Amino acid sequence: MIIKPKVRGFICTTAHPQGCAAHVQEQIEYIKDQGAIAGAPKNVLVIGCSNGYGLASRITAAFGGGANTLGVCFEKPPTEKRTASAGYYNTVAFENAAKAEGLYAESINGDAFSDECKEKAIALLKENMGKVDLIVYSLGAPRRQDPKTGEVYSSVLKPINEGYTAKNLNTDTLTITDITVEPANEEEIVQTVKVMGGEDWELWIEALKEADLLAEKCNTVAYTYLGEKLTWPIYGHATIGKAKEDLDRAAKAINEQLAPVHGKANVSVLKALVTQSSSAIPIMPLYISLVYKVMKEEGTHEGCIEQLYRLFTEGLYADAPRLDEQNRYRMDNLELRPETQAKIEALWPQVTEENLFDLTDYKGYSEEFLKLFGFGWDGVDYETDTDPMVEGNFK
Repeated sequence: MIIKPKVRGFICTTAHPQGCAAHVQEQIEYIKDQGAIAGAPKNVLVIGCSNGYGLASRITAAFGGGANTLGVCFEKPPTEKRTASAGYYNTVAFENAAKAEGLYAESINGDAFSDECKEKAIALLKENMGKVDLIVYSLGAPRRQDPKTGEVYSSVLKPINEGYTAKNLNTDTLTITDITVEPANEEEIVQTVKVMGGEDWELWIEALKEADLLAEKCNTVAYTYLGEKLTWPIYGHATIGKAKEDLDRAAKAINEQLAPVHGKANVSVLKALVTQSSSAIPIMPLYISLVYKVMKEEGTHEGCIEQLYRLFTEGLYADAPRLDEQNRYRMDNLELRPETQAKIEALWPQVTEENLFDLTDYKGYSEEFLKLFGFGWDGVDYETDTDPMVEGNFK
């Protein structure tokens, strides 16, 4: 079939296998160019391994430190008539590249929230890798089924206490209008914390501990975004913010779990980037377009892989990591520079539909969005007949 992007809102329903492989390879080459990472982990579990920061974490560990990796993802395989999800193709490409260099790389395609998935991961670790010295928790899911009660929780993207009205870019129509998001009720807040908070992260560490699979001085890290004034009402001071606060709570609880093996748990705050998750959040496409514009002009722009390389070298495996008062690694330091935020805040009220492409880097935003799904990569012939049936060796 001829595979073209089919975009609906913040979702692209197609993915290109060769383009996804090119995306993975570009990140691999970046990490190889940086050289070996001192003190890097050797056995790594990545929960949420197939896209964005999770994928970049796996690439950094494998190709920056020679790590064996086990990944967990929930991806759609291809059929004769439909492409797989981008994460499926990304994971196959990563595994092929890792195995070509003699690295162990296996992936579980399943519900990471379930007990069954945890049991499968533990069995594979015991059989093939042994104790892990880094556990990355990078899940982004709209709902979660509690493995104990069977209850299904759904997350919402809403402010708390009062509604929020702000400028919003419709990425389908490129129209800019005010959007009002009504406040969440208490039940919606609770459910969002259940899905996006730290409870499942704790359950993974507990399961690994009970299975005696935590190496001495192991690290575990979960990812978050905080932002600044423009994004606080819909992010920091909202249902997502409550879930992120729960990650901080979980990190403290996990540190107690890891005390016997002298391990540590941290949340890492990363910069705003185009991801499948961020594209779904009101105001974020416009804000990220401005972030890209300003940071590219300043020469400080980074993608997922650059952020993760810095996390490994300036955070996880640094002698003096950059930590805030909540013991979080701060990799968003360049985005939050006062001079950078001042430029973004000054541009924000000026943006209109007529000057969108002049005052922002929406062109870069949209190109980056399509690249997530394998479209727009040099060297890939998008006019040729392409077989979507890429074979994966998922567990």
